[in-house]
Amino acid sequence: MAKITKNNKEVRAKYDPEQEYSVEEASQLVKDVTFTKFDASVDLAIRLGVDPRKADQMVRGVVALPHGTGKEMKVLALVTPEKEADAKEAGADFVGLDEFIKKIEGGWTDIDVIVTQPAVMAKVGKLGRVLGPRGLMPNPKSGTVTDDIAKAVKEVKGGKIDFKVDKTGIIHASIGRVSFSQEQIADNAKELLNTVNKLKPSSAKGTYMKSVSMSSTMGPGISIDQGSIA
Repeated sequence: MAKITKNNKEVRAKYDPEQEYSVEEASQLVKDVTFTKFDASVDLAIRLGVDPRKADQMVRGVVALPHGTGKEMKVLALVTPEKEADAKEAGADFVGLDEFIKKIEGGWTDIDVIVTQPAVMAKVGKLGRVLGPRGLMPNPKSGTVTDDIAKAVKEVKGGKIDFKVDKTGIIHASIGRVSFSQEQIADNAKELLNTVNKLKPSSAKGTYMKSVSMSSTMGPGISIDQGSIA
């Protein structure tokens, strides 16, 4: 029989895996039951009653988390020369066009988000084979294909994230770090959940938001009572 570790005993003493907790309670519990030596990520898993195979039930959107994600986002701005100064001033980590396209073609993807202009999407679109599987392809719906490059960069740096339901009907998103306060985690969680609620497809039948779970890296999933979301 496997030995129960001291940390596992503490986890079991603090929460009941069969119970649903309010967003506020879960936001404190996720801190209390995390024992990693690093500043773990806090994530939400939202299971939706949609069929992602149907175009009219694809749930995708963006949200500006009130307290950011706690992660320093590395932003690449693929822009024409006249937009380079705007991108740099807004805080982009890498700015340019053709030289970075060549780097990406060679396999370089040491970035978190790419923003670009509609005018250069013909060039960027050719990188789909490299960027697509990594979730790095710019998209107008997420605000990463725009002529207002400075605004796009600032929003990403300020905590804006994009999310998309996967093929199993679940949205996975990072909403902060364990070092955040309970209030910060709860604020970010509610902002994401309310945004997802507003995106309910009219064609979706039955229960839309089937379950919500909050967890930290290597931590247990904490079920959230959806009545506490509003």
